[in-house]
Amino acid sequence: MNDRGSATAEAVFAIPAIVLILLLGVAAGRVTVATAAVEAAARDAARQASIARNASAAQTNATASAVASLNSQGVNCAGLKVRVDTSGFGTAVGTPASVSATVSCSVLLGDVAFPGLPGSVQRQATFTSPLDPYRGRGP
Repeated sequence: MNDRGSATAEAVFAIPAIVLILLLGVAAGRVTVATAAVEAAARDAARQASIARNASAAQTNATASAVASLNSQGVNCAGLKVRVDTSGFGTAVGTPASVSATVSCSVLLGDVAFPGLPGSVQRQATFTSPLDPYRGRGP
């Protein structure tokens, strides 16, 4: 029996399969890291919004905090959106209230050349932080 050339034939099938598995691992890792980063950005945004004195400052602080958090973690988002529910600023002093921040971002996967992989994956996280009930707040 002649086994000549069988190693080459096996390599022709094995190498592409190994490369595809590696690319899938890279894509899964990127999505996992981005998910954790978006959750951290939402937490930071809600916290910064909760210590603001009024609703407009809360939105500004939350957006700046989310951008800084994602940048510090090396996550590049396409279409970053930061929505802040500032309705708690309208409640009377002494009443418990909270502020929520929702951060959504599209994680780009276009540079991971895996067949059937979308160009981006949407990640979103929401976090709620309480407002100090005894601190004055503006609308």
